[in-house]
Amino acid sequence: MTGSDIELREWCADDAPVVLRAFQAPDMASQASWPIVSLKDATGWIASWAGVGHAFAVTLSGRVVGNVAVTGIDGHGNGWVSYWTVPEARGRGVAVVAMIELTRWAFRERDLYRLELGHRTNNPASCRVATKAGFRPEGIERQKLRYDGRRYDVERHARLATD
Repeated sequence: MTGSDIELREWCADDAPVVLRAFQAPDMASQASWPIVSLKDATGWIASWAGVGHAFAVTLSGRVVGNVAVTGIDGHGNGWVSYWTVPEARGRGVAVVAMIELTRWAFRERDLYRLELGHRTNNPASCRVATKAGFRPEGIERQKLRYDGRRYDVERHARLATD
């Protein structure tokens, strides 16, 4: 998969240092299922994708700068999308291109029909990625997430194969 100098590829164990560095960013620290504080944790994060969905390393000019994934694929042709980029790649359209490529792949290769995602309402950058990648807002899920004892509203977006 490719879009200009942005490509998606399978994760490999050698990518663990990038994963570790990414999850050291303050806004990413609580985004993994467990704290990523060592190379062993980062290698485990990469390995944890096996059998639960499809995760791709996002590369920019050959350097890993993020992740896009489809999980929660059900019998109705629906999947849940997630994405992140390292801080130095943000604001450059990398996540948007990666999401567009992931969406094309999911509709073409996995024959999915509907892709969904959610972002905290206090994260306008994630909302911009979603909308620029063609994911339409569908509503607010009130106080859905809890981080550090605080509840957050989530805006749900979706994209259909027919959009």
